[in-house]
Amino acid sequence: MGKNRMTSGASETAVNSNGTGTWQRVRLAARGALCAAALVVTGWVAVSDAQAFVPGPAVAGFPVIKRAELPEQGRDVLTRIENGDSFEHPKDGSVFGNRERLLPKQTRGYYREYTVPTPGLKHRGAKRIVCGGQPKRRPEACFYTEDHYASFRLIAQ
Repeated sequence: MGKNRMTSGASETAVNSNGTGTWQRVRLAARGALCAAALVVTGWVAVSDAQAFVPGPAVAGFPVIKRAELPEQGRDVLTRIENGDSFEHPKDGSVFGNRERLLPKQTRGYYREYTVPTPGLKHRGAKRIVCGGQPKRRPEACFYTEDHYASFRLIAQ
């Protein structure tokens, strides 16, 4: 069962024995490639334990801070999150309610907060990392705030 050539007016389509046109398959393949590219560029893709998250379209438009630009203590906290390590402060890993509504809207329990220690302070200070997604070790996105939730920057790898 080979290919049949069907013509209809000014348009011509090659058709396989299963009825799928060649150009139809080409268009579907092109759409698939575009979707895959969109996922790589803007979607959440878990790439490895060392690089646990890639920002997706839900966080597009947020100011960005690169992991390397975080204070040393922030990089350490991020590594501890990814490794599932324990934390010094009892509130670390607790649910962040997003009451300020500055982060993308999600269901309760999606976001968790972690203290970024500030050298010289005897209290938690204002710096936090807030991560969203399940499970906790492989967050979909993490945000850094140095002003106690007044503003957030998306942490990019």
